[in-house]
Order: sequence, then C-alpha cells, then structure tokens
Amino acid sequence: MQTSLPEAFIATDAGKRADAVLRSCVHCGFCNATCPTYQLLGDELDGPRGRIYLIKEMLEQEDASAVAGDHLDRCLTCRACETTCPSGVAYGELLEIGRNYLEANRSRSFSERFVRKWLLRVVPNPRSFAFWSSLGRLAAPFLSARLKRQLPAKAKRPGTPVPEATDPVATVLLLDGCVQRTATPAVNDALARLLASRQIRVLRVQDEGCCGGLALHLGEEATGLETMAASLDALTPVLDEVDAVISTASGCGVTLKEYGRLLAGDEARREQAAALSDKVMDAGEYLAELGGEWGRAGAATRVALHIPCTLQHGQRRGSLPGEILEGAGYDLVVTRDDHLCCGSAGSYALLQPELSEQLGANKIAALTGGDPEVIATANVGCQMHLGGLAGVPVRHWLELLAPLDSAE
Repeated sequence: MQTSLPEAFIATDAGKRADAVLRSCVHCGFCNATCPTYQLLGDELDGPRGRIYLIKEMLEQEDASAVAGDHLDRCLTCRACETTCPSGVAYGELLEIGRNYLEANRSRSFSERFVRKWLLRVVPNPRSFAFWSSLGRLAAPFLSARLKRQLPAKAKRPGTPVPEATDPVATVLLLDGCVQRTATPAVNDALARLLASRQIRVLRVQDEGCCGGLALHLGEEATGLETMAASLDALTPVLDEVDAVISTASGCGVTLKEYGRLLAGDEARREQAAALSDKVMDAGEYLAELGGEWGRAGAATRVALHIPCTLQHGQRRGSLPGEILEGAGYDLVVTRDDHLCCGSAGSYALLQPELSEQLGANKIAALTGGDPEVIATANVGCQMHLGGLAGVPVRHWLELLAPLDSAE
C-alpha cells in the first residue's frame, strides 16, 4: 500500500510505525473472512481492510472524522485478522495508533465522554469495581435485562485456605489483576493450589494495579502508559525473585507481554518493562512447561472449550488449555467458529451492547451444540460475558483441574 503521511507525523515513532504497517498491507481482503463485525454487518468499513483504509485516510488528511470514529469503535480488537493475514500486517498496533489519534483530535458527545471516563475510573480499581458491582446487584430489579446480564455475580471462594509450598522448587509471581480480583478470585486460588501441589512457591503483589489494557483499547494513550508504569513499578521489586510471572486472564497477559514495546519510550523503565515481558506467561504456558498429569475437579466430564481471542490471536497459545484438559480426562465436545470473538472484548459489551450480544448469542450457539455440561474459558471478561448468556455453567478452565491426589 502506498502512503503519503504528513512529514511532521512520520517524523514521530507512531508515524514511522504506522507507515510501515500500512505499507505491509497488500489489499487482499483475506482478513474480512475471519472478522466478526464484518461477518455480522457485511460492511467493508467494518472489516480490517476497510478500517486500514480509514486510518490511512485519517492520518494522511489529518481528519479525525465521525465515520472513521464509528467504524474503529466497532472493532473488537480481537486480532483474528492477524492470524489470517498472509502478509503479517500488525493490525493491532495500527489500530492503537488510529484510536490514539482519534481521541486526541475528535469531539465526542458528553454521554460518550462520561461513560469512558467512568470506565477508566471504576474498572481498573478493585474497590470501586466491587462497590459499583454490589450497587448494581442491589438495583438489579430496576435494570434492563441486558444490564442485568452484564452484572458480575457475587464472587465465591472456597472455604479452605490456599496451601503453600513446604519445600519450594521454584517461585512464581501470580497476577491478581483488577476485575478478576473482584469478580473471579477463585480462579487464582485454583491455580495456587495446583502449583502448591508441585512445591512451587506463589508470590502476590497486593498493589500491582491494572495492566493498562482498558485505556489502551479506548485510545487513551497517556492514561494507559501511566497505568502501565505504575503497575511495572509495583512488580519490579520482586522480578528477580521469581522464575515466571503468571497471568490467568489472557486479556491482561497479552498486554503485559507487550510492555517492552509499549514502554520502549520510557527511558527510566525501558529495561524493566522488557524484563517483565520476558517473564510473563499465560497459566497454560506455565502448566504445559511444568508437565505432569492433573486430575478432574468436579463431576462434569463434557466440556465446551472457548479460547479467548487474546489467547489464540494475541498470544498464539490457544491450543494449550485443551491439551491440558484432555490430559486430565475431560471430553472436549465439538464446537464451531472457534476463531470468532464472543463479543466481550473488555469494555465492548458496554460500549457496543447490541453487537456484543449478537456475537455472544452466536458464540453460545457454537459452544453448546454438543451438549456440554460446562463451558470453560481463559479470560475473566469472556467468563462474565458468556456466563450472563449461557444456560450451562461457565468457568475458567483452571477451576476444572485438581492435583491427582485430590481429584474427584
């Protein structure tokens, strides 16, 4: 693709990167075949190729138009197009640049600004998120059916304490995240139990903070970088003590793995950011590397496995949960359209509710055709979103595993 970006913009790091990504696109359109919003809407501008053209036009003409804004807002950032693209176009990075440009140069309505600011204040803060979640559950009788489905259920944790390794052979840092800490804390407890059974010491940092992914997706670059810097500062003191940094939320993991790139311009933190990224592993990666066998937790045996976009397209580690679950003796039922997004996509369910619900309903139909007893996923947002739509339990896949000596 030929480009003619303004000289002032192309002199910046963002401009150089945008130019390189745009030039790598060969217009083939293969990406549209796996784009969830293009499949729903059939509009070229709601597919990756059309959005690439919109970003190119916006940057070249220095015009943050409402048309570009609307179509970029409808992108899920699922990155299925990256998995499909034969030219290796880094669409996710280009989208970041386009959204940052839009937010810096576009006027949104008061209601849009209010909702986005509210999300940035509440979601990354566990106390605020817990407060508003509790308030929402109290007000549930007065809410619409759609809003009720988006409310996180009250978190339940096992009554027994999480054991600790008595003779540690390794040490890991387990990330609690922000939303997951409030909405699904039992997930990390489940992993901690598995690791303790293998004599692996688990560290946690109480003030780790948000990974910054939410602000990044909303085009709030400055806020995102500040959030990432704060999280990095909290985690850095223990990095030398641990063999790996484990994320059980694939949406957080994919962001943390890119800290080296995202914070490359922060001279004071550049090296620490790269060091953190090098140690971040999805839970599935770590358990696969650890090896050995696991047992089943609970009576269910038929599982429909949903692999979040952030794990299969972002981290490219989508096969691991299924391999581990099958090794534990689960029967993975046949599902379809596994490459398509469930519609959660961070804040997407709130900002694009109609599209989100359509995608969620399609995903539930694709997952339940084989009559599973439980749906398993690997990301807190997907777990909450699908849990509000499904007629069967939705759990994190780690909750289905147990040490062999305590398996049911």
